[in-house]
Amino acid sequence: MADRRQLERLLAELAGFEEPRLDLEQYRTPPDITAHLIHVATLNGDIAGRTVIDLGCGTGMLTVASALAGARLSVGIELDSAALATARANEERVGAQGGIAWLRGDATRPPLDCSDATVVMNPPFGAREGNEHADRDFLRAASELARVSYSIHNAGSRAFVESFAGDEGGEVTHAFAAEFDVPRQYDHHRDAVRTLDTELFRIRWD
Repeated sequence: MADRRQLERLLAELAGFEEPRLDLEQYRTPPDITAHLIHVATLNGDIAGRTVIDLGCGTGMLTVASALAGARLSVGIELDSAALATARANEERVGAQGGIAWLRGDATRPPLDCSDATVVMNPPFGAREGNEHADRDFLRAASELARVSYSIHNAGSRAFVESFAGDEGGEVTHAFAAEFDVPRQYDHHRDAVRTLDTELFRIRWD
């Protein structure tokens, strides 16, 4: 089982999106944020020996990290087949020993029957015009699958996340800030790297 520093080093080897889709707001979750999130989840007893579901797994960063941290089974759900192909290659790249399953499908309507998993996710922030509050559907899916969930959101989302969780019978138990580095990958990007202020939340679902 990898510790936080080992996990970050291993995750740095994983490939990102070859052709990221703007409509899905695809961005590679940075290894440092991933390692931090999974480390906090591990300390809370939410990873080792558990089923972990990564909603909108992209190229598999959180899925692979969960397996490396000792999850009994890590399940990555992703709509984009190209991203899933990269995720499978990333699994092989680091030689993850835990059980990993990849499912192609809509992460907001996951084809799973579960209510006691740990959900991890970097959902769309809903920053694009016409895609506002896209993270709401991901949180709703988490509330149906999870005993507890961890998710990354734009800075300033705490009131929304706490309100949504409360309406669904959940409670935010941890919240912490993180800087999310986004490399230039779309035509509208001007900077080589842009740093976004984000917030990570742990929600316990009753």
